[in-house]
Amino acid sequence: MEQTVAVFVSATLGVFLLIIFAGVARSVTRTASAEDVAKSAARWRKTVLWTLVLLFVPAIGYSLTKLPYSRGPASADVVIEATGNQWAWVVTPDTVPAGKVVEIRVTGADVNHGFGLYDANNRLITQTQAMPGFTNVIHHTFSTPGTYRILCLEYCGLGHHTMFSQIVVSSAP
Repeated sequence: MEQTVAVFVSATLGVFLLIIFAGVARSVTRTASAEDVAKSAARWRKTVLWTLVLLFVPAIGYSLTKLPYSRGPASADVVIEATGNQWAWVVTPDTVPAGKVVEIRVTGADVNHGFGLYDANNRLITQTQAMPGFTNVIHHTFSTPGTYRILCLEYCGLGHHTMFSQIVVSSAP
C-alpha cells in the first residue's frame, strides 16, 4: 500500500513538473514587460507552493501512521524476550503459535547486536537493534508454521558468525 502511494505521489509530482516546464518554455517565446514577468513569477511560486503542500502534507501524514515502530497492537498474544550476548541469542519462549500477534522484546546484554528474523527461504522478515540498556519492540504475526532463524546483523566480535537462534512457529491451536 505504501509503495502505491509513493508511486502516485511521484507520478503526480512528475506531471506537475512537466506542466511547469512547458509553461516556462512557452513564456520564453513571449515578450513581456518587467511588471508582467514579476506578476507571472509570483503566480508560479504561489501555484508551486500550494501544489506541494496539497501533495506532501497528506502523504507525510499517512506515512507517519504506518511507521513500523509506531503504536503496535493493544496487546500481544505471546511475548518473546530476545537477548543478544556475545555470541548467542537467548530467546524465551522459542515456540509460538501461527496466526497470533507476537511481541518480540529485543535487547543486548553486552554490546550492540543486530536482530534479524528470517523465514525458511532466507528472506529477512523483520529486524531491529539489540542494545544494552534499551529494549526495542517488534510486533509480528507469523502466518506460516515453520522454523524462523535469528541471525546477528551487526559485527559484535570474533564469534559473530556463530550467533544464531530460532523461533519455531507451530500450527494454530
